[in-house]
Amino acid sequence: MPVASNHRRLTALRLALISSAALALLAGAAQPAAAQFGTGFYSGGGWYGGRSYYAPARRHRSSAAKLKGEKSDAKKETGFGEMPKGPLQLVVSIGTQKVTLFSNGVRVAQGPISTGVPGHPTPLGVFSVIEKDRYHHSNIYSGAPMPYMQRITWSGVALHEGVLPGHPASHGCIRMSHDFAMKLWPITKLGVRVIVAREELAPSEFTHANLFVPKPKPAEPQVTTNVATEGAGQATTKMAEATVADPKRVVSDAASDPVKAAPAGSDPAKPAQTDDPLKPLVPRYKAADQPVKHPGQLAVFVSRKEKKVFVRQGMVPLFDMPVTIDDPERPLGTHVFTALGETGDGTGMRWNLMTVPSNGAAPVEQRDSRRRGKEAPKPVVHYGHPPSNAAQALDRIHLPQEAIDRIDELLVPGSSLVIADDGLGRETGRATEFIVLTR
Repeated sequence: MPVASNHRRLTALRLALISSAALALLAGAAQPAAAQFGTGFYSGGGWYGGRSYYAPARRHRSSAAKLKGEKSDAKKETGFGEMPKGPLQLVVSIGTQKVTLFSNGVRVAQGPISTGVPGHPTPLGVFSVIEKDRYHHSNIYSGAPMPYMQRITWSGVALHEGVLPGHPASHGCIRMSHDFAMKLWPITKLGVRVIVAREELAPSEFTHANLFVPKPKPAEPQVTTNVATEGAGQATTKMAEATVADPKRVVSDAASDPVKAAPAGSDPAKPAQTDDPLKPLVPRYKAADQPVKHPGQLAVFVSRKEKKVFVRQGMVPLFDMPVTIDDPERPLGTHVFTALGETGDGTGMRWNLMTVPSNGAAPVEQRDSRRRGKEAPKPVVHYGHPPSNAAQALDRIHLPQEAIDRIDELLVPGSSLVIADDGLGRETGRATEFIVLTR
């Protein structure tokens, strides 16, 4: 009996161990693979998948209250409010780690972001959305997912959904929260303006006599009525009346008409000379020189460095012309003017303005040769003139009248004018608007 009892106890113990092992295997299989093994893909300074995707790394702080406050700030996000009809503009602030959406110049949403680390900074300047991909995967970082991707440079900078640890953590991209990226995705189109600056910027209404205005639409041509046409119409009316009264008479009259009764093979009688119809207005420039009209908004860029105006439509180059700039050695600054819509009477255009701070007054180092001795001379820094404000910049720029006429003819809401001191950078290329780097 004792032997049998021990045998039963051993059998029960084995069954319990087998059951425990089975339950452990089932629990492990139910967990996500990324959470089970703690692995994931690295993209732009952050992990996608695995524990790092769902929870950012712990940060040591001396004050728990301070850490709690930082986390609460990171979660603050202004929802998308009422969307006024008009052009969209996005402003990315590196200093506050926020992105703000404006519609028709009105702020409608703001959310947290994470930009590039010092070793891989997010470039500052004027950009636009040049590509969109809802399910994009990185071709640089092992195919890491970049949902709701909206590209602003072909060199690899884009806005997309990503990890937000509360501080810069990417390799240059602009990460957004899932909620903000998802809501932003369906309302943007290619060409939406994106400005990246250190501080938060906001557009303001702006008027100036030198800003472009839409060309008045040509009046509908008046139809000229000549005597011969009236006579033919009256004859047709009389013939119709006569047909009802006496059909045989109409046939006889037609046979006696020398025009209608002309024998076969003879030349038909020519109609009487009529007045010339209205001719279209002749353009002031040759047809071959007229810009090809592409669908999309117009982009105009004035460069102080190249002393030229460049024009694109639908991200396709149209033409460029030389411009005259007063006091050409003084910086113009970086100013972005956006056409919001035509005025009520249709004779003008409403504009807003954002001036992007830049190092227009760059220091010029000069060494003092009067100091002698073993001590290395200290550089003497002289600052140049500060850049012009927007109104001053427009006053200093003189465009050819032909360029103004072409731009006015193609101007539509959403078009833009960018003024900057630099020339066309390497980021401005095929299928882009004008990209201006301010750093």
